[in-house]
Amino acid sequence: MNEEPVFRVEGLRKSFGRIQVLGGVDLSLRAGSVTALMGANGAGKSTLVRIVSGVYTRDAGHISLAGQIFSPSSPAEAIRAGVVTVHQNINDGVVADLDVATNLTLDRLNGRSARWFFNPRRVRREAKAVADRMGLSLDLGVGISGLSLADRQMVAIARAMAHEPKVLILDEPTSSLSSAEAERLFQLVDRLRARGVAILYISHRMSDIRRLADSIVSLRDGRITGTFTGPDLDYEGAVNAMLGKAISHDGIAVRDGGATVLGAEELMLSPSARPFDFVLREGEVVAVTGLVGVGKTALAETLFGARQPFAGRMSLDGRPYQPRTPQEAIAEGVFLVAKDRADNGIVPDFNIYENISLPFLKRLARVGGVSSRGSERGEAKRQISALGIVCRSERDEMHTLSGGNQQKVMVARWLSQPCRLLVLDEPFQGVDIAARRDIAEKLRASAQGRATVVFLTELDEAFEIADRILVMSEQTLAGEHLNAGIDVSKLLAEIAGQHEMVN
Repeated sequence: MNEEPVFRVEGLRKSFGRIQVLGGVDLSLRAGSVTALMGANGAGKSTLVRIVSGVYTRDAGHISLAGQIFSPSSPAEAIRAGVVTVHQNINDGVVADLDVATNLTLDRLNGRSARWFFNPRRVRREAKAVADRMGLSLDLGVGISGLSLADRQMVAIARAMAHEPKVLILDEPTSSLSSAEAERLFQLVDRLRARGVAILYISHRMSDIRRLADSIVSLRDGRITGTFTGPDLDYEGAVNAMLGKAISHDGIAVRDGGATVLGAEELMLSPSARPFDFVLREGEVVAVTGLVGVGKTALAETLFGARQPFAGRMSLDGRPYQPRTPQEAIAEGVFLVAKDRADNGIVPDFNIYENISLPFLKRLARVGGVSSRGSERGEAKRQISALGIVCRSERDEMHTLSGGNQQKVMVARWLSQPCRLLVLDEPFQGVDIAARRDIAEKLRASAQGRATVVFLTELDEAFEIADRILVMSEQTLAGEHLNAGIDVSKLLAEIAGQHEMVN
């Protein structure tokens, strides 16, 4: 590994109005090394990345690339210099209206060396070369809008690789990937590291950091609070430096559920899937875990009326329950915190209280159909306090919040009104450890009076929140465990599809 930094950030400062976001950041990236950047939501990670990638200008400080001043005025200029970023928001890395081949070659088509005419055969040939290097096995002619979130992520990463960067910045790259896809990404990072690329890897997932990192840098409140290197990285020290305090590792107190709120019998999510039964009880939190693509989101959407099951029956509080639309589910008291907050959740130009109250305007309406702004704002203030949402007031627009605080607002939306069943699909996606625990504690503290089911890919997250853990594999249930004294080997085997659950 080359010991000379290829990329340096010195004394970087950035403020928005009177709010200082970066307060003098120093960061060095070495060729052939992976530096993991850890920071709580709102610590300044996104601002740092946007300055480096040419989206924002810095207020003060210096950046150098290979010993030369680096001051990009646009993302395109940063890319041409050899600094390429794959942003956390997948939609920033792909164009939904174009096909896979065009997305993979888009920067070349728009670049200075692009030809004056569009040559479909050349585009297809170059796209195939990019896809082959990445190990991307997608139909190059399919539209991006028709792909799953995970496949869009892989296209965005493959597009970045086509530039053969000197510095590669990956912002939460595995948040939507299956374990197999994540391992393919890890292998690619290993190859890039061997070729001398300097990599900044931003993640909250300790499994990713343990697999890849040569060093860890902790960021808190816009400042570097710890740098950890050496053969035995101090992961716990890095987390503590990120948070400014030690994290307790105490387990949860597992609770028994009360009466059955939702029951499902002989439920089939697709014609080829095996039918399964399950119940969700009042006062308990149930985690449904499994790999990406095994049917977790399909089941969440079925419970919420966003899709119809192929077969089977559901009941809610003993009555038949078969919602044809999300509106019908909401009317029955079934709420969903959707998986992709950018596409299915937030309204960026609305403020916090408007986002929280959006699905409940009829309930909040006064005589004459006009909503009560006072009650909306009052409820938003309560949720901001309860979930620790970092903002100036409930009037802040959503696009001004960090990703983790946006996610907290989405959870707050569905906690702001009583319900019988609360469904959450990957609620911790892009959320740091402290925010994750804030959300988990709030969900458990408010669990009485409803059933709560949380769909999760990360097993550690399931252990932190659930009374019971259900395992999905191939669109059916493969196991059920009380979250106390779990046989982890058996659970992992079920996740891998090596065990079958007997109804």
